[in-house]
Amino acid sequence: MRPVTPRGFRDILPREACERDQISRTIIEALAAWGYSIVETPIVEEYTTLQAGVGKSLQGTVFPFVDTDGTLLALRPEMSVPIARLAATRLSQSPGPHRLSYSSEVFREQVSLRGQARQFTQVGLELIGASGPAADAEVVGALVESLQATGLRGFVVALGTVEVLRSIIAACDMDLQWKDAVIEAAQKRNLVAIDLLAAREGLDPAVASALRAVPRQCGGREVIAECSQVAGSFAGVGAALEVLGATWDLLEASGVQEFISIDLGTMRSFDYYAGMVLEVFAPELGVAIGGGGRYDPVMSEFGDPCPAAGFALGLERVHIALSEQGGVTPARALDAVLGGEEQRSFAAAARLRAAGWRVRLASGDQASVAEEGERAAAKLALWASAEGVAVLGGDESVIGVLPEPFGEPPSKVSTESEVRS
Repeated sequence: MRPVTPRGFRDILPREACERDQISRTIIEALAAWGYSIVETPIVEEYTTLQAGVGKSLQGTVFPFVDTDGTLLALRPEMSVPIARLAATRLSQSPGPHRLSYSSEVFREQVSLRGQARQFTQVGLELIGASGPAADAEVVGALVESLQATGLRGFVVALGTVEVLRSIIAACDMDLQWKDAVIEAAQKRNLVAIDLLAAREGLDPAVASALRAVPRQCGGREVIAECSQVAGSFAGVGAALEVLGATWDLLEASGVQEFISIDLGTMRSFDYYAGMVLEVFAPELGVAIGGGGRYDPVMSEFGDPCPAAGFALGLERVHIALSEQGGVTPARALDAVLGGEEQRSFAAAARLRAAGWRVRLASGDQASVAEEGERAAAKLALWASAEGVAVLGGDESVIGVLPEPFGEPPSKVSTESEVRS
C-alpha cells in the first residue's frame, strides 16, 4: 500500500516545523511579558462540556467519538472552553484573575475543505476573572504586541461588540427564526443577507435602518458617535458603546491605536461571545489570522460565574502572512558536519555540542564518506545547510576543514588545531 494523510490533514516538514515553533515561542514570550503563564489541556473534552460552552454552533464542527465507558467525547475545536473548564475546576480555589496562555492543536470539521484544514494550531491567551474596559484593552494590547514581536507588518485588529447588534434585534418582535438568521448573516459578514432581512415586511423602520447601517460602520473612535446616532435609542446600545469607547481610550494611551479599527460588523462564529469581539487581518491574506473576545457566559455554564476574555491566533496563517512579507526568521543552521573516521568524529562532535555547536555526523548518511572523505562530507554539509564541514582521520589529523564553497570557517573554530582540540 501507499500510505496517505487523511483528508484535511497535512504533514509538517522540518524547515516549516522549525519556523512555526519559532513563531509560537515568540508569541508565548510576548504574552509572558504581560504576566501570562502557559498551560496545556487534553486534546479531548466530554461532548457535554463543549456543548455547554460553545452552544448550538458546536453542531457539525467537532469530531465526536465514544469512550470505552460509553462517554461521548470530542476533539477540542477551540481553546477557550477547555481553559474555561480548567479555570472553573482546577483553579476554582485560586485567587484570580487568571492569566493563561497556550499553544495547542485544535480539530475542527469543515463543511467545505476548500483551503481549510481540519487540524491547526492556536496560540493565544485567556484572561479569566477580570472585566471592564481595562481587561478588554489588556487582551487587545497583548495581541498587538505579540504580533509585533513576530515582525508582522500592516496587520489590523478589527474591534467591535456583539451587544449593539443583539440590542437592535431584541428591540423588535420578529420571530426567533428571523433573529437567528440575522445573527448567522452577521457572523458570515453577509451584508446582502442582512439587507434582505432588514427589508422584511412588518419590521420597525428604525430597526431596519439600524440593521443596515451598523454592520457597515468601521474606522476610528468617530464610529462610536456615528453608531450612537443610528442606534443609540435602543436599550443596551449606549452602555455597550461606552465600554467600547473607554477600551479605545486605553489602547490609545498604550500607543497601539494605529493597529486598531473599530468595526461594528465584527461577529464571531461561536455563540458564546458577549461584549467585545475582535478579528485580526494581515494584508497578504483574505481571511482572519485570529480572533477572540469576551465570553463571560461560559464560566457561568461551568458553575463559576466570572468574566472571561481572550484571543487565539492561527499559527499557520500567521506563518503564511510572515512568509509573504519575507519576515520569517530562518531556523538556525547546523554549524558543521563531521565526517571521516567514526570514533574520532563522535568524540569531536560531543566536544563541539558541549561548546554550543549544532553538529551533524556524516556517518550513516553517506555510505561513501569513509572512502571519499572530504568530498562526501562537503556534499552532505551543503544538503544540510551547514556552515562548515570537517573530515577527521584516524590519526587525529584533519583531512579537510571547510572546503569550497564554504569559505571562511565559523569564528568559534578558526584553525585545524582547534578542530582537533
